[in-house]
Amino acid sequence: MIELAWPWLLAAAVLPLLARLAVPPAEGARGAIRIPFYHRVARDSQPASSPWYRVLLAALAWLALVVAAARPQWIDEPVALPATGRDLLLSVDISGSMETADLFLGSQPATRLDVVKNVVGEFLDRRQGDRVGLILFGRRAYLQTPLTFDRATTRQMLDESVIGLAGKETAIGDAIGLAVKRLREQAHDQKVLILLTDGANTAGAVDPLKAAQLAEQEGVRIYTVGVGADEMMVRSLFGARRVNPSADLDEDTLRTIADQTGGRYFRARDTDELVQIYALLDELEPVESDEEVVRPRRELFHWPLTIALAVTGLLILGRLRFRSRRFASA
Repeated sequence: MIELAWPWLLAAAVLPLLARLAVPPAEGARGAIRIPFYHRVARDSQPASSPWYRVLLAALAWLALVVAAARPQWIDEPVALPATGRDLLLSVDISGSMETADLFLGSQPATRLDVVKNVVGEFLDRRQGDRVGLILFGRRAYLQTPLTFDRATTRQMLDESVIGLAGKETAIGDAIGLAVKRLREQAHDQKVLILLTDGANTAGAVDPLKAAQLAEQEGVRIYTVGVGADEMMVRSLFGARRVNPSADLDEDTLRTIADQTGGRYFRARDTDELVQIYALLDELEPVESDEEVVRPRRELFHWPLTIALAVTGLLILGRLRFRSRRFASA
């Protein structure tokens, strides 16, 4: 539908009529100077009556200008905007052990980090309305993406992460501490950290359980995810043997961190389990919509303004041609 932003300006449409009524036409005055060719000058100086179509065009130009000044707008259909009060930080382990290729993408073997990028990336795509951020940690923890509604950039930064970028060891405590520091600055009540790792805390200045206590005090809920297969075949000089690639995973600490902060611990032994975990996290931390509705507006004033300028140009051009013909006939 079409609306006028300033409809009261339409009252200006009658201004030319009011001016015509308020100012009467000037009566002819007796000449004070006589000149030999007076009658010719008087004939040329008398304005010719405007044809009806010129009056109509002038009225059209004025009305179009008034309509443009009233700012016509096209109002589109209502659009619901998802809104939520949740700040969601993802903390992903990129230590050396995440290079272990004990998982599969489809039928192809893949490293743990490649699988995490694929699954967590799809999780990010579903978090419409949340502010999401990304922490990468190895020997040190780094805030790769601050809390933002730009989920595409967050996913791109995750996709561009590489093994060893933050060191080969694992600083779980530092990752939690950095997340709490960032979430503490936010005013929202819903503060969530999803921490994914495949090992134990082997580096960093902060003990994971101490960091969990701080998270509890700040109202940060932590979900921990342990990723990695329970067994895989390894070939050596003495033949193939079966090993447990997740022997270093500290499940007890991850479970304690989650329980202390009101979250949950999940174990992902393959890609399907990891997909199910992040689907469950969608249910545990749903996107809460406040049903905020907006109606997009598009300005249309340029159309009547163009008409007014075009008609005015035609009137000026016609006036110039009329004068040139009178000059030529004289």
